[in-house]
Amino acid sequence: MVWGVTMHLSSLVFFLGGAGVSFFFCLSSLYLNKVLVVEWEIFSLNSCLIEMVFVFDWMSLMFLSFVLLISSMILYYSGEYMSGEKDKHRFMYLVIFFVLSMGAMIVSPNMISILLGWDGLGLVSYALVIYYQNEKSVNAGMLTVLSNRIGDVGILMSVSMMFMLGGWNFFFYQEAMSESGSMKMSVLKGFVVMAAMTKSAQIPFSAWLPAAMAAPTPVSALVHSSTLVTAGVYLLIRFAVALEGSVIQSFLLIVSCLTMFMAGLGANFEYDLKKIIALSTLSQLGVMMSILALGFFDLAFFHLLTHALFKALLFMCAGVVIHNMKDYQDIRFMGSLVSSMPLTSVCMNLASLALCGFPFLAGFYSKDLILEVALSSSLNFFSFLFFFLSVGLTVSYSFRLFYYSMTGLFSLGGLICIFDGEEVMMSPMIVLSLGAVGSGAMLSWLMFPDPYMICLSSVMKGLTPFLVLVGGGMGYSVNLVSVSEEIESFYGGKLTEFWGSMWFMPFLSTLGVSSLKLKAGSYFQVIGDKGWLEKLGGQGSYFLSGSCSQFLSGLQSGNMKLFMKSFLVWMVILALFYF
Repeated sequence: MVWGVTMHLSSLVFFLGGAGVSFFFCLSSLYLNKVLVVEWEIFSLNSCLIEMVFVFDWMSLMFLSFVLLISSMILYYSGEYMSGEKDKHRFMYLVIFFVLSMGAMIVSPNMISILLGWDGLGLVSYALVIYYQNEKSVNAGMLTVLSNRIGDVGILMSVSMMFMLGGWNFFFYQEAMSESGSMKMSVLKGFVVMAAMTKSAQIPFSAWLPAAMAAPTPVSALVHSSTLVTAGVYLLIRFAVALEGSVIQSFLLIVSCLTMFMAGLGANFEYDLKKIIALSTLSQLGVMMSILALGFFDLAFFHLLTHALFKALLFMCAGVVIHNMKDYQDIRFMGSLVSSMPLTSVCMNLASLALCGFPFLAGFYSKDLILEVALSSSLNFFSFLFFFLSVGLTVSYSFRLFYYSMTGLFSLGGLICIFDGEEVMMSPMIVLSLGAVGSGAMLSWLMFPDPYMICLSSVMKGLTPFLVLVGGGMGYSVNLVSVSEEIESFYGGKLTEFWGSMWFMPFLSTLGVSSLKLKAGSYFQVIGDKGWLEKLGGQGSYFLSGSCSQFLSGLQSGNMKLFMKSFLVWMVILALFYF
């Protein structure tokens, strides 16, 4: 009972202690330049070892420390946020198991053990999305689990194909996979990329990410910051050497740039607070995937860590606002939050500015470096255009969120009294705010002791801040002059619907697929089962046997008229035969 009452406190101590230990060993690994590998051989099958392997290098330990830190803050935050829920203990246990599954995936260089953590993430995410057990949650959970099942198939196929290499420890085969131009290796890498794309919600698997907002807000903070959606990016970071120089990199670059652009447009037409933040996550996942496709896996990992802190903070601030507004999530009902919730507003705007890449916040160090490296790389015009348009759209929807939530009047002032959350909810937000301010500089010193040498012209150098200013102005003007309404009236609403619905991706992932199958099945049923097959098969044979039976029973009825007719017919036949 004591554990049930103080579960959020116990989880805070346990995970925070684990984060501290992991970060200490991460610093030791960086300083000593050593990697610890723990192997446990289970059995051998046809000279292929089945073993449990854990690798503790600076990358896995650093990511693990960030996951444990954010998880400890979210679990402590959940102690107050979920206090009124009947099944809050079940929720806490699910979140703990979710974090442990992510930890197993982080420290595994073996495809078999990665599969355990990967499947654990998928299973627990389904249980968390359907936590509220209403129709919307169940539909979202089904979309989430079925979309992620495609990625699970990719992992399973890669496991089976790695059997031909003699083992599943992909660390040992990355250079061979990179140098080999065989079709088998290309297919293997394709399955790994497919698994990562589904987990990180890249096109065409993007629909499940906003749908998963049916889960409680603490789950959204955990999923979108450091666990489920980042698992795909982390897997590709581990496979970066194997993917180098392959055609799959070019494909991944195009898909990720399209995902960034689609998510940025969708967020500018969305009014649901949680879905706006979810689409911003999708946009940043596209940034990570695109820079990873260009070959800079260390920058992708850098942005992964900084993004985790301010995105968790942004979701927690949104949770406080939604909690105080009695579960209203429409940003049009908000306004002047800064006067009623000053501390929450400061944290929320801090996270939004970090997301935009405001100077000297966490997002600035990673995003500015990513943009400058992308400018100095051999980007084609298509990727260049969508990459930098997406940066402007990020600033646009961030300023749009600020405009609706912080300016104007609070629309529900006569119904709801809002204020900053309890100390249990505010303390984790303050801790993550410190991370959103200082983590960028700290990580850049740790990860890049030798800075990148980037040579750009003054025009290219000024392109990034110019796009930030243009994006901010665009976000302000969209709300000031109601551009979306003018477009809707001019184009009949179709263009706005297309932009605001993720290019009809949710429809194509659900009704678009199932309706085609149902219509095809109905058509074949009409022309097949209920048509010629029925005519020549069951119903036809039934009708024929019934007619024959009726005719024979008529012959045996003893009717004198029938006998006389038969006698005359046979007499005519005999006469024709003999004469």
